[in-house]
Amino acid sequence: MELAPEELTGAINRLRRAQGQIAGIIRMIEEGRDCEDVITQLAAASKALDRAGFAIIATGLQQCLAEGDTANGDQQQTRTRLEKLFLSLA
Repeated sequence: MELAPEELTGAINRLRRAQGQIAGIIRMIEEGRDCEDVITQLAAASKALDRAGFAIIATGLQQCLAEGDTANGDQQQTRTRLEKLFLSLA
């Protein structure tokens, strides 16, 4: 299953935000900023990545439901793949 970029605008925005946060975290570490501030920003970046991942999976699920894999074997295989994806974010 391929995901269309236009359907993932929100996820892409979150990933760009996380990219900026990670660049900021690197700068903070290089500047010797307070540990608590660095950890706070790391948590925010991690949450942004998680939310982007869930948005991508949700889009995939929506497509699977809309397309409806026709063969039972395909449905089970799709379910197994999606389950693995969810668990990888847990």
